[in-house]
Amino acid sequence: MNPSEHPYHRSLAPMMWVFAGIAGLELVIVHFLLALWDWRVALAVTLVSLAGVTWLVRAIRSFRTMPVTLDSEQVAFRAGHIAALEVPVASVSAVRTQWAGPEVKRRDVLNLGLIAYPNVLVELSEPVQRRRRAIRAVAHRFDDPAAFIAALEAARRPA
Repeated sequence: MNPSEHPYHRSLAPMMWVFAGIAGLELVIVHFLLALWDWRVALAVTLVSLAGVTWLVRAIRSFRTMPVTLDSEQVAFRAGHIAALEVPVASVSAVRTQWAGPEVKRRDVLNLGLIAYPNVLVELSEPVQRRRRAIRAVAHRFDDPAAFIAALEAARRPA
């Protein structure tokens, strides 16, 4: 099976751009309020906030260049350069598009939908370690969830 790419930037980026805009607005307002008190504190806070907004913009732009990839052996789930997890296709036990709301908030679910509500939940038969967490499911918000599910089901079928 040839590797396939499954984008998510059209689903995640708009909400993240709104978040970045609000963060930029907050940066300006806080800078002016702090400048009334002490210009050195205002400068320090502005530099830290500007670094955070710059990181956020780079993260949003990475959504387009770092799609979820899938081949016959593994799925590389990504949310830009914010988070990633590689999962063997053999350890995928189920793929769902409907679930109870609190289910994606469990500690053993890696939600790569970030601030968007996920439209796919991939359950794993064996947990995958990520730092100090055992991940048993991955939630994501795909631009075309049907194409991802079809490709994953094709990869799960024995050749």
